[in-house]
Amino acid sequence: MAEAEGGSVMAPVEVQSGPGVGASGDVKLVKSAERTIAILELLAGAPQPLTTAEIFKLTGYPRSSLHWLLLTLLERNWIEQTPEGGYRIGTHALLCGTAYLDRDPVMEHVSAVLEKVRNATTFTTHYARLDRSDVIYLATRQAVDRRRLSSRVGRKLPAQVTALGKAMLAEYTDVEVRQRIGDGPYAQLTPNSVPDFGALQRELADFRKTGHSIEWEQNTVGLCCVSVVVPYRIPGTDAMSCSIPKELATEEVLRKTVATLEAAAAELARTLRAAGIR
Repeated sequence: MAEAEGGSVMAPVEVQSGPGVGASGDVKLVKSAERTIAILELLAGAPQPLTTAEIFKLTGYPRSSLHWLLLTLLERNWIEQTPEGGYRIGTHALLCGTAYLDRDPVMEHVSAVLEKVRNATTFTTHYARLDRSDVIYLATRQAVDRRRLSSRVGRKLPAQVTALGKAMLAEYTDVEVRQRIGDGPYAQLTPNSVPDFGALQRELADFRKTGHSIEWEQNTVGLCCVSVVVPYRIPGTDAMSCSIPKELATEEVLRKTVATLEAAAAELARTLRAAGIR
């Protein structure tokens, strides 16, 4: 459910060093590449342009290194500078994101299915993929009623506050889920956001029984979201969802929406398997 728009306080960037560097088979990460990627992800997730001072505060990188990294990214059009001196993500980042969607073999089969679900339910419909502890929205079809809140492709949200993320997390064991997202406390996007692993564990246990996930106002106040996994991979990496205004999310509406999503996910999985996509 991607309708929520940023406005939360940016957390300091935590750059991980290579796991067990020096152990057999482990990868030693290149510091400058790590820092460059972290800066791009920071600016991509920021609700407004960030100044050099703000980037320094959030990353803790040496000022001299940060200066040259920003200049390099600016020169190569990966970031842009506003007249006020702030930095925001640039056009070349869009080129790479678009290239990913253009070349992913799954995505050419997704649009028609999403449109079918949107037309059948009238609700905004999403397709997303699990990315470590987050979900990334790869496609969206807008609600028939254009007055309802919109979303955008490329948005990333913590898996535990989205129905999409919970549907995919339910594919894993509790041990694997804890390894992905930790014990918490988790970021509270709304007062209803799941607070810690114990609460999430109880939700996932229910979702494994029903075969679908649901969340109420956990990332956007006023919205309910239901989701099912697209079962062409084990464990599932992709899921579809519908975002429903809370006042419309009756038991009957939820039942019909889940049935529509389940049929669409099964159809898409058959299509992908027939095309040899795993």
